[in-house]
Amino acid sequence: MNIVLVVLDSLRKDCIGVYGAPPWGEVHTPHIDALARESLMMTRAYPESLPTLPARRALYTGQRVYPFHDGDFRLKGDFVGAPGWGPIPEEQPTLAETLKENGYRTGLIADVYHMFKSSKNFWRGFDQWMFLRGKEMDPQRSGPKPCQEEIDYWLPEELQNERRIWFMSQCLMNMYDRPREEDYFAARVFQEAAIWLEQNQDAEKWFLTVESFDPHEPWFVPAHYRRMYGEEEGREQVISIYGDTSSMDPALLRRTRANYNGSVTFCDRWFGYFLESMRVLGLLENTMVVFTSDHGHSIGDQDYMGKRGYPAAPEVFDVPLLIRHPEGKGAGQESDLFVQHTDIAATILEAAGVETDVPIHGKPFFKAAVAGKSGFRDHVTVAFGSAVTVIDNRWWFNCKLNGKGPFLYDLAAPDPFDRNVADEHPETTKELFALALEDASGGVPDWVLKLADEATDAPGCSALAARE
Repeated sequence: MNIVLVVLDSLRKDCIGVYGAPPWGEVHTPHIDALARESLMMTRAYPESLPTLPARRALYTGQRVYPFHDGDFRLKGDFVGAPGWGPIPEEQPTLAETLKENGYRTGLIADVYHMFKSSKNFWRGFDQWMFLRGKEMDPQRSGPKPCQEEIDYWLPEELQNERRIWFMSQCLMNMYDRPREEDYFAARVFQEAAIWLEQNQDAEKWFLTVESFDPHEPWFVPAHYRRMYGEEEGREQVISIYGDTSSMDPALLRRTRANYNGSVTFCDRWFGYFLESMRVLGLLENTMVVFTSDHGHSIGDQDYMGKRGYPAAPEVFDVPLLIRHPEGKGAGQESDLFVQHTDIAATILEAAGVETDVPIHGKPFFKAAVAGKSGFRDHVTVAFGSAVTVIDNRWWFNCKLNGKGPFLYDLAAPDPFDRNVADEHPETTKELFALALEDASGGVPDWVLKLADEATDAPGCSALAARE
């Protein structure tokens, strides 16, 4: 059977209708919701490592990235986003390479510019790969530079600094000549993906990966999508400040959320176009559709905007995962098995009937989930920078990788993330940190521990040290 993998960057799970709603209200995602009704819906899916590139390394290979033994990159032409922010190690076969070797025609349609920077290699194994230019800081254009008046319109004066003005200038240059909805980024990604389907109908079997950087910031979106979530005509705000929002103008925070919501609904609309193209082409009858995200994004949750690994938060770490089987297996079912990005790769390989020459860490879960069986994981370990998070049936544990400054949340409590209970459960804290170290095959590298030592304890973290 054919397989399509769709990844939306920074898509919060709670912003998809079937998964609920964020604290500020419902987000409209009718097309993703429709897919969910025909899919197996996983309710406890998590990344293996964050952010953008480490997540995709795990997703594309099925291999763990944590604890970053091969993740200390200082490549020319790029910043260091986090440990693991680099290319896929050459000794690790990718999904596309493995499937191609087993008779699949492979394609990649993406606007995630980090994947295509100097020295990156995320297109390995694809018969055709298409990089759609212009998202965020992609140097698609060098001019004309936007005037200060244009910057002031999109970037509120109190949020301006040298770095943000530089960021906004490139983003605005990249948005020139995009007057129609069809010209915006997610729309182009899904249109080109539909064209790929049309052009490759002669393939005996195929694997297509569709990567939309939306709804990642900046949240430029056609105004009618933003107005769905607020008619208030105030100042614009489309960036993530990666900082405290407690003193932010409430109107700007509402505007930010409206633009993010609008971006999610915009993505949903064009994902619906892609799904309808599959239906018209008769491909839903012989194609498995896997839909997920790399991570979410905090937008004023706990007075923070951005994404971070310490303290960790569900709106960033919980990811949606829907799997539509062409024979209807698992349709309408929910499963609470613990799964991670590495397991998605393994599940795709199992669906294709393909085994890898190199063993992978991920495990296939689709059959067990459909059968209602218990999973092979009793916890997940998620790494982000020099911090680690361990989640099991009862607890959410987060600390720096040197064991300092732990957070422990009781998932059985009415409002689990309202109170850090690490000091009240020292043995549980030590046990969960021990799991994090056990999952760090080969131990945590010294350079990662140095990063943890240099990091400041997060406000509100426990005085308890998980390790002396």
